[in-house]
Amino acid sequence: VLQIVKESQQQHGLRHGDFQRYRGYCSRRLRRLRKTLNFKMGNRHKFTGKKVTEEILSDNRYLLLILMDAERAWSYAMQLKQEANTEPRKRFHLLSRLRKAVKHAEELERLCESNRVDAKTKLEAQAYMAYLTGMLRFEHQEWKAAMEAFNKCKTIYEKLANAFTEEQAVLYNQRVEEISPNIRYCAYNIGDQSAINELMQMRLRSGGTEGLLAEKLEALITQTRAKQAATMSEVEWRGRTVPVKIDKVRIFLLGLADNEAAIVQAENEETKERLFESLLSECRDAIQAVREDLKPDQKQREHSLEMDSGKVSNIQYLHSYLTYIKLSTAIKRNESMAKSLQKALLQQQRSEEDGKRTPRPQDLIRLYDIILQNLVELTQLPGLEEDKNFQKEIGLKTLVYKAYRCFFIAQSYVLVKKWSEALVLYERVLKYAGQVQSEAGAYKNSLKDLPDVQDLITQVNAEKYSLQAAAILDANDTHETESPSQVKDGKPLSERFETFCLDPSLVSKQVSLVHFPPGFQPIPCKPLFFDLALNHVAFPPLEDKVEQKAKSGLTGYIKGIFGFKS
Repeated sequence: VLQIVKESQQQHGLRHGDFQRYRGYCSRRLRRLRKTLNFKMGNRHKFTGKKVTEEILSDNRYLLLILMDAERAWSYAMQLKQEANTEPRKRFHLLSRLRKAVKHAEELERLCESNRVDAKTKLEAQAYMAYLTGMLRFEHQEWKAAMEAFNKCKTIYEKLANAFTEEQAVLYNQRVEEISPNIRYCAYNIGDQSAINELMQMRLRSGGTEGLLAEKLEALITQTRAKQAATMSEVEWRGRTVPVKIDKVRIFLLGLADNEAAIVQAENEETKERLFESLLSECRDAIQAVREDLKPDQKQREHSLEMDSGKVSNIQYLHSYLTYIKLSTAIKRNESMAKSLQKALLQQQRSEEDGKRTPRPQDLIRLYDIILQNLVELTQLPGLEEDKNFQKEIGLKTLVYKAYRCFFIAQSYVLVKKWSEALVLYERVLKYAGQVQSEAGAYKNSLKDLPDVQDLITQVNAEKYSLQAAAILDANDTHETESPSQVKDGKPLSERFETFCLDPSLVSKQVSLVHFPPGFQPIPCKPLFFDLALNHVAFPPLEDKVEQKAKSGLTGYIKGIFGFKS
């Protein structure tokens, strides 16, 4: 049952969340099955209802009829669930279709109790029935009944997964993972307060929420944080305590630690990237909420009151704190992307792959440019201009990222064999790294999360030696290419057959064999003919012929008509 359902869903729309397309597929398949089995519900004039009974279970396609009926009702319910966000009245229709799906699932379970059905199908029919029942109770917010149904479904699928091979157990384990968040959500609503932590961890590990639980889980997390935020009245940053009166900002600050912990524990780069984007989106929303309160007239009023003390207002300082979080998170995200690109560059050097776009040092240069731009924005935050320790920390971080940026610029010059420029940039890297090491005495704690400059110094020294060796070899190759036997004079091959010359262009696509089109060459003109004898030729007289022509007139014309000839 589960395999048929999953394959049909993946091939007909549910891979992209298109429930309407899947519902149409179920309707068409039902029509084909009824036509094949000759199990029609009357004709076009009259409806005659028929039910599948145990007596006619001679073909397993009769069970497929009931399954497709249940799937069609379920997919219509899920389609209505998507539309109910904007049209709440459709929720009643949604519940009706779910009840219809449960009814068909009950009929399927009853038919599978027949002796003609094997044990595996019986268990899967019971699990399918429990799954749809749990979803119906979940929508009715009957948490205890929903939890019992989901637990029954989970137990059956776990036992089936243990009874078969690993390949067959994958489907069952996937279904168990799908319903686990629903079970925890029901437990939380029944009264298990520890379930909320597990739900949040599930959400953060997946980088977001999907499926039936998505909206409710987001609302639950927001509601839980809102309750905690009611007790949060202020925040302390860099020795200054600022009151927090905006609820959205309180909720964001409470979830900041959880989000950062989830990023650290992310299993792969794709999940980490989604979590970074989610955190930045929440931060931008919080900053926008602060900006709405930071009106120009209010800002000027508070600035005039606090001008004597030289401090910015509390709301402005809170805005600076949130901007600091946003820029710091952007720096961490770009640094994470830079590390993954560096690994890709190392793998590319070890084994090159064809057909794929390989990373280049220029990609890393762009990332470090963005990081340096973010650091410049950090130094310009209102309220931190006079904080010398903060400015010093940002200055040291800037030197570290400048060193890495110079290193990858040098790498890009090495690729195009610009040895002198690359060597100068390597020296600049060593200068930045030495400056960081000499000034980082009291700021080692703030620099511990940054890339290690000592590793960079070791790598630069190794690259310098290999660069010098490559430059010497390249210089020898240049002298060889300038030898007389390799100098070209621009003549095509057809004009220098008797001279030996190494010409690499002969094996390229722009080979010079002959001059084309060929040049113009002088040729003799066509001779002129002069008839000199024409003036000395005497032509025969023609007077007799001219006289005969003059005599011919009306008489000759009449004679010619009557056939008389002269």
